[in-house]
Amino acid sequence: MSGLTVRIGSTSRDILREIAAREGASMQAMLEKAIEAYRRQSFLHELNSAYGALRRDPKKWLAIAQERSAWDATLGDGIEQRKTATQRKRGNGKKKGTRRHG
Repeated sequence: MSGLTVRIGSTSRDILREIAAREGASMQAMLEKAIEAYRRQSFLHELNSAYGALRRDPKKWLAIAQERSAWDATLGDGIEQRKTATQRKRGNGKKKGTRRHG
């Protein structure tokens, strides 16, 4: 992997060095981890802002609710029915050869 030198302040460097030592990792690995965490945090912040904008617009929020309602119908794909049939074949989910004591 090719590298690039990036200048950071001495305070940030010292903090990064301390974190890396505590984690038992390289400064580069910890910096990459911090950048990824920031990228994810930024994504979630933007997503939250977008949902906030939708909620403030009653027409758009209604459209989202209607779309979710339409997608809810896809949940009835028969998985629960197949699972129940399999459990009946096995005796309500009990493993073969198991007995109930009591």
